[in-house]
Amino acid sequence: MQTDRRKWLQQIGLLTAGLGVSQFESFAAPKKNLLPAEPAPDGVIRLSSNENPYGPSALARTAMIDSISNSNRYNWNITADLITAIASKNNVAFENILVGPGSTTIIDVVVQSFSYQKGNFVTADPSYSNWSKTAEKLGLKKISVPLTPAKQLDLPAMLAAIDTDTRLVYICNPNNPTGTICENTALVSFIKEATKKATVMIDEAYIDFTDQSSVSNLVADNKNLIVVKTFSKIYGLAGARIGYAIAHAETIKQISELQSWANGGVSVSSRVGAIASLNDDFFLKQCFSRNELVRKYTINKLTQLGITCIPSYTNFIYFSLAGYSKDYFALLKSNNIQGNNIYEEDGRWTRITVGTMEEMQQFIAVIK
Repeated sequence: MQTDRRKWLQQIGLLTAGLGVSQFESFAAPKKNLLPAEPAPDGVIRLSSNENPYGPSALARTAMIDSISNSNRYNWNITADLITAIASKNNVAFENILVGPGSTTIIDVVVQSFSYQKGNFVTADPSYSNWSKTAEKLGLKKISVPLTPAKQLDLPAMLAAIDTDTRLVYICNPNNPTGTICENTALVSFIKEATKKATVMIDEAYIDFTDQSSVSNLVADNKNLIVVKTFSKIYGLAGARIGYAIAHAETIKQISELQSWANGGVSVSSRVGAIASLNDDFFLKQCFSRNELVRKYTINKLTQLGITCIPSYTNFIYFSLAGYSKDYFALLKSNNIQGNNIYEEDGRWTRITVGTMEEMQQFIAVIK
């Protein structure tokens, strides 16, 4: 029997305002030790893409399964439900949100909207850069600003790199692959100055692994600020492909015009999973605390092996293989562990995702 829309919206939490706490918690993730998701079918331990090994949440899984029978219909109504939920979560207006299939596609649309003017874009190096090749192919010149010796984003240097041809400035905070974070006061000051000259895009894919507030509260008064978020990381919905932008209403209108169907590129199942995830605070807290525990364990073990690690505010760790005598990558490959490449040859810096405790114990045993 088909589950009607109102019923499953109640179940996933969008209409829980009138429900008692005990009623809502009956739908939430079980209050026991957090369990990992199903292992990869090929037996590989995936420590390369910063995925959440515990997601999606039980609440999201239920909502997504229940939504399958609605997949023969377009998602017009659910689109509004999701945007409303996202806006409420971020304390902004409905008009401040643009949804897309993953935050990278949102970034691509932003890049397209500025490529018509030509010019350049400013970014840190290393930082998340999958989108930058597209930007260059569209005619924007890349200006890379090196990190500080502590692997922090050099905000003063990035501000100085902006010129009259700069169309876009990209800040990944916390930064991928280094795991470092910009101090909030310094970042807000940077945004206020940089947006006088260009549009600043803040990628907050990993902000939920920190105690730092989002800068999305600044968009209402700043048309040149775009904040990008994703459900791929702490929410455990990487495969569901859903992300969003938060910006001034006029800016959202401008960039959404480059979508054939604004806000329409995400499936019904992904949308309801996202709505449910926004309401599953227990799962979120569990993921946060478990990631912190396992990250500390891994950093401690790597340090004992004489490997230098950068303090991380994310679900991954950046470390140097400069003093490591074994063939690190050969060891990972022969033990079915998927890691990352070298990001900086000077110091041989690489990154590893924080998996479950069992996965990280196996990782340490392999490279020990």
